[in-house]
Amino acid sequence: MEHTYAVIMAGGVGSRFWPTSTSQRPKQFLDILGTGESLLQQTFRRMERIVPADHIYIVTHTDYVDQCLSQLPKLKMTQILAEPARRNTAPCVAYAAFKLKKRDPLANIVLTPADHLVTREEEFERMIKHGLKATQKKNILLTLGITPHRPETGYGYIQFKNESTDLGEGIKPVKTFTEKPNLALAESFLSTGEFLWNAGIFIWNANAILSAFERHMPELYSAFEAGWDHLDSEGEPSFIAGMYPQCPNESIDYGILEKTAQVYVLPAEFGWSDLGSWGAVHDQRTPDEHGNTGVTANILAYNSKNNILSIPNHIVTVLDGLEDFIVIQSEDRLLICPKSKEQEIKQYVNDVKVRLGDKHA
Repeated sequence: MEHTYAVIMAGGVGSRFWPTSTSQRPKQFLDILGTGESLLQQTFRRMERIVPADHIYIVTHTDYVDQCLSQLPKLKMTQILAEPARRNTAPCVAYAAFKLKKRDPLANIVLTPADHLVTREEEFERMIKHGLKATQKKNILLTLGITPHRPETGYGYIQFKNESTDLGEGIKPVKTFTEKPNLALAESFLSTGEFLWNAGIFIWNANAILSAFERHMPELYSAFEAGWDHLDSEGEPSFIAGMYPQCPNESIDYGILEKTAQVYVLPAEFGWSDLGSWGAVHDQRTPDEHGNTGVTANILAYNSKNNILSIPNHIVTVLDGLEDFIVIQSEDRLLICPKSKEQEIKQYVNDVKVRLGDKHA
């Protein structure tokens, strides 16, 4: 496994977790679940089960480099790929692949978001290592698919062909990628037994993914290839600063995976959640007898049911007659909205920026 590397994508702003998460200190740097570790620290520790610490790379926005170094003492500056602009996951993946290919032509890579939850870490380790064996031998693009246990409308789905391959136990060819479905469509997906949740965790070797970029996103490939000599040199920061803002704002799913025949999926189940909303956090917490989560000694709740609460311990709070609400207080920011409106939190944050300035968002 000497040619194995992990790349953690940690550049998001986490606006769905406002007001706790802000553009200055987003979700991946927070201890959202009260475990004593930030989500980034959990992810780094999880990847250390698979590769040595010096083989773990972080792709993040330039604004967050110091926070990465502060939270991860084992991390060196040479392991951080700093993005000067947010351009979704395709440029992020291309940057990491070119960088690792230059350092190790045989680089075999697992990519994971920094802000997801995995509760069964031994099973996660087993499945990732299983996938890495396949990508070490063959130039395929492998994604992890989570066995669905409810008709979730907040996740993308992967449909697989129920065909055996010579790539390893359980690995199937992908038939289609589907964006977040409505409830009726999600229910039909589950009934077929051919659909998995798209976890956004990928495994491939550098040659395989770069060949896919060359074929399906040739302009992006050429832009990075032109800077080959700058990578791992003093000229890298200025090269990246000059070209990165011109990169397409494109996801790796749409830009590459939906267009290539060399994509496979490994069905897995390791207690995964993308923790994409306060509702997802609510699902991970233990509720009180009235279905409220986040209730602490400083909160007095009367006639209140099924609420999501996060209020600092130094603030005494009384709730009465509140049902199915989100109540989150962080520093000088307070959110109170119905749970049914949680998808609108991103819009609330945009409105706060416009009316009150970036410092509150």
